[in-house]
Amino acid sequence: MRYAAAPVGDLRWRAPIEPRPSAISWEPALRFQPVCLGNAVPPPYPGEDEDCLFVSVWTPSSATVNSKLPVWVFIQGGGYVFNSNANWDGAEVVEKSGHNIVMVNFNYRVGVWGFLASERLRKDGDLNAGLLDQRRLLLWVKQYISKFGGDPNHVVIHGASAGAGSVALHLSAYGGRDDGLFVGAISESLFFPAQPYVAELEWQFDRIAQSAGCIAAYGNDTAMSCLRGKDMATLQALNIAAAFPGRTAPPNPLFYWTPCIDGDLIQDLPYVMFETGRFLKMPVMFGTDTDEGSSFASNAASPDDISAFFQDNYPYLTSNDTQSILSHYPKITPPLPFHAAWFPTNSLAYGEATFICPSLNLLKHITAALTPPSQSSSSSSSRVFAYRYNVRDAVNLAAGLGTPHIFEAAAVFGPRNLPPADVSASYFTYNAPIVPVVMGYWISFVRALDPSVYRAAGAPVWECWDGNGEGGQRLKIETGDTCMEGVGDGEAERCVFWEGLGRRMRQRRKG
Repeated sequence: MRYAAAPVGDLRWRAPIEPRPSAISWEPALRFQPVCLGNAVPPPYPGEDEDCLFVSVWTPSSATVNSKLPVWVFIQGGGYVFNSNANWDGAEVVEKSGHNIVMVNFNYRVGVWGFLASERLRKDGDLNAGLLDQRRLLLWVKQYISKFGGDPNHVVIHGASAGAGSVALHLSAYGGRDDGLFVGAISESLFFPAQPYVAELEWQFDRIAQSAGCIAAYGNDTAMSCLRGKDMATLQALNIAAAFPGRTAPPNPLFYWTPCIDGDLIQDLPYVMFETGRFLKMPVMFGTDTDEGSSFASNAASPDDISAFFQDNYPYLTSNDTQSILSHYPKITPPLPFHAAWFPTNSLAYGEATFICPSLNLLKHITAALTPPSQSSSSSSSRVFAYRYNVRDAVNLAAGLGTPHIFEAAAVFGPRNLPPADVSASYFTYNAPIVPVVMGYWISFVRALDPSVYRAAGAPVWECWDGNGEGGQRLKIETGDTCMEGVGDGEAERCVFWEGLGRRMRQRRKG
């Protein structure tokens, strides 16, 4: 279904609006609609289109407008450059909930279509269009989900990777303004790339506008109207990465298009918003995988390779910064299969810098804000839950990947509900027992804002994150050995280090 008008023509790079009545019609819900155009996707754009703002809903067949079922809204990831987790089937989680939830997923603009930034765009458009699409979807849910049996006053948002980063940005949106759009949040592998200020992205806009012929021919003042007049193929050919200023290509950064600090929806760097308490205080569930960096880190053969990789992706890091990174991350031995000698170190450092430590650091700030001074931070009233996913898979281990980024997805939704290429065969064999455990926790949080209330039979109680000091208590999810664990001192200390680098990584103002 359309949740917003097609973002084409004059609606490019503008906040989404209600679909026009002429675009609404009765259609059988038998197939998914196109996802949004991703970075460097060439013609004929299979399954992708500029007209992509569609939502899918799974609901019990017995649901009525009076059912008031909890609503699970999934925000897919893809590094803000792809719709990477689109159209995952929500039927099984609805069934396994006892037909007690409504499941929603949707598309949002990414790449140049969703995150082009400039003051020229701000004057004739809207910054962070991809995030505004997400916000529009939440408004659509608030308005219409009762028609599917959902409770508009009990919506839980859940994001994976960039979707988890989006969850953090919605918690702190508009300075933590409560628009009544959701009551709980799940962050699965929180993704914090560099998220620059608008002024730092003018070069990116110039590259697009000049390549499209929209500055030389028309001048800066009319560049936006020129870009809106270009056909989709012309602009999609420019939806590619390039080296950040001061770096050389190749290699290009992993994530070229990202949200920017616009001063309104995103009022400041993400860490700052949570440090200063400008976010919604509500139950949350944050977690990451043990080896978050293994799918992304360059195959470093030397310390210099690690320094170059970090500066390619976080261009404001200095040589002193990268030397400091190396002092915190000595060489890990033995080497991993199919990888160079310094890859394990690079993988650990990038995984902690970009996923694990942002999650742990935000948990620290969230717990501090939720816990009254007179109350223990381990009290269940804080309703903050953390996890580390450590399910081991023989194929991943043989490839030197460990437990990689969002490997839990197949257990969350059920392995038959993701594309076969995204699912390890072990979820149908020796890791099959972990699926009901994980699915039960996620469904329980959606229903009760607590992962233990409706957990699977035999699954341990998931205790609250205690947040004492820099560490805390989290659930280690592992086949045959799911239990609570503490965050080790070394990991906690490294997360303090990364938070200190937050300014130059465009995650945090101080430092």
